[in-house]
Amino acid sequence: MLSSGCIAFLATVVEVPTAAPGLEDIPVVREFPDVFPPELTTLPPEREIEFVIDVVLGTAPISKVPYRMAPAELRELKAQLQDLMDRGFVRPSVSPWGAPVLFVKKKDGSLRLCVDYRELNKVTIKNKYPLPRIDDLFDQLQGSYVFSKIDLQSGYHQLRVRAEDVPKTAFRTRYGHYEFTVMPFGLTNAPVAFMDLTNRVFKPFLDRFVVVFIDDILIYSRSDTEHEEHLRMVLQLLREKKLYAKLKKCEFWLWEVA
Repeated sequence: MLSSGCIAFLATVVEVPTAAPGLEDIPVVREFPDVFPPELTTLPPEREIEFVIDVVLGTAPISKVPYRMAPAELRELKAQLQDLMDRGFVRPSVSPWGAPVLFVKKKDGSLRLCVDYRELNKVTIKNKYPLPRIDDLFDQLQGSYVFSKIDLQSGYHQLRVRAEDVPKTAFRTRYGHYEFTVMPFGLTNAPVAFMDLTNRVFKPFLDRFVVVFIDDILIYSRSDTEHEEHLRMVLQLLREKKLYAKLKKCEFWLWEVA
């Protein structure tokens, strides 16, 4: 082409990733910024239910030696303990119970503080509250056209532990002995307790336009107009109940779900 006197252009196509929509860009959702705080900063309100830890009659308190940690883990432990204390989620403890703690690496490389409650779980009376079958939940969606998924933020930390059971949540660390005032991760009855809470909260909407599974909420509708109404009703209920969601884990106005 150049030899014949023509001008040639070289074009390069580059795929530029688009930023996720902000709260202000999402219809209906932008009316409820208070439902999507960056973090949970205070204790949850007293709710219809509390997290209960009933143990087998005659069980003596169980206390285990803390696990060893690397210096980097100890620095992270100190920071996370202070954060939990600042929020009121844990407090210093004199409980005869005490579980060890460890870190688990998350997908993004950060460290999740975990309490090893295996010994407590062995002596805990199991709550037989039923978890729904996933296929039964999806049966409810037939004929629906538009969906939204809401993930509650640190859902378990939005439910208080019954006062008399707080000492059983105690855990031992290099920096002291602490106990949870909110439901911690790793306890055997935690999923069903939160399932009980969400079923109670969303009872008026279940099998109409909402399905819930533990701390995940799915809204389904047959039209955009209907979905706008349903989404607003759910977000208003979350606001009234002081239940909070994590925006970056939510998806709105979907055409399909899997």
